[in-house]
Amino acid sequence: MSINISENLKAEVKNLNFHYGDVHALKNINLPVSEKKITALIGPSGCGKTTLLRCFNRMHDLYPHNRYEGEIILHPENINITGEEIDPIEVRMRISMVFQKPNPFPKSIYENVAYGLRVRGVNKKSILDEKVETSLRRSALWEEAKDRLYESAFDMSGGQQQRLCIARALATDPEILLFDEPTSALDPISTAKIEELMLSLKKQITILIVTHNMQQAARISDYTGFMMLGELIEFDKTDKMFTSPSEKLTEDYITGRFG
Repeated sequence: MSINISENLKAEVKNLNFHYGDVHALKNINLPVSEKKITALIGPSGCGKTTLLRCFNRMHDLYPHNRYEGEIILHPENINITGEEIDPIEVRMRISMVFQKPNPFPKSIYENVAYGLRVRGVNKKSILDEKVETSLRRSALWEEAKDRLYESAFDMSGGQQQRLCIARALATDPEILLFDEPTSALDPISTAKIEELMLSLKKQITILIVTHNMQQAARISDYTGFMMLGELIEFDKTDKMFTSPSEKLTEDYITGRFG
C-alpha cells in the first residue's frame, strides 16, 4: 500500500512483521506518520492496533520471545528504532505513551510529572519547577493543580489523572506521543477535554492514537489506518476514509456491518 503524503514524515513503518512467540501478530505493515499531525488506528478488537502502537516505543521488549522484522524509521535521522543495536530506553525517551486507563504513580502530582526528568538525572529544583509547570500547562491541568502540587495524584478525578499522565509524558519533550484508547475509561466531559488537548498538542508534537471510537477518530485525526487481523487494510486522509473508503472491508466496518 503506497500513499502519497505531502507533509513531512516523522516516522515510517516499512514491511513490519511482529511475532508474539509463534503468533504472527502484525503482517507486513507499511504506514507513514506525518509530523505534527494526528494519525489514528481503528479496527475491531484483536486486530493489532495496540500491538503496532507498542512497537513504536519498544514496549514489547519487556517480555521474552517477542520479535520484530522490518523497520520503523524515525526521521530526520533515518534510524530504525526496532533495530537490535538501538537502546529501547532511549526510544522511550523520544516516544512517550499514554495508556488506556490513567496510571499515575503513588506520588504527589509534582513528582509524577518530574519522574522522567529525575530518571534522566535532572534534580535541580528550579529546572524541575519550570518543567513541571510547563508540562501541566501543556496538558491543560495547571489551573486545577497549581495549589495542590504536593498532594497525592490519587486524589484527582479520572479525567485529571489522565491529563496528569499526559503531562508526565510531555515532561521529557518527546517527539512522538502515543495514545492507546486514552478516553475509553472516561466520561464524555473528560473525553472532550482530552480530545481538545490532543488537537492543541499536535501543533508541537506528532500524535499516533489507537481508538475503538470511530467518531473520535473522525473528530480529531488527520489520517486514519484501518486494521484487520494484523494487516493494514487501508490508510488515507481521515475525511476520505470516512466518506469514500477504497476498500469494501473498510466500508463495512465504518458503517457498522461488523466489529
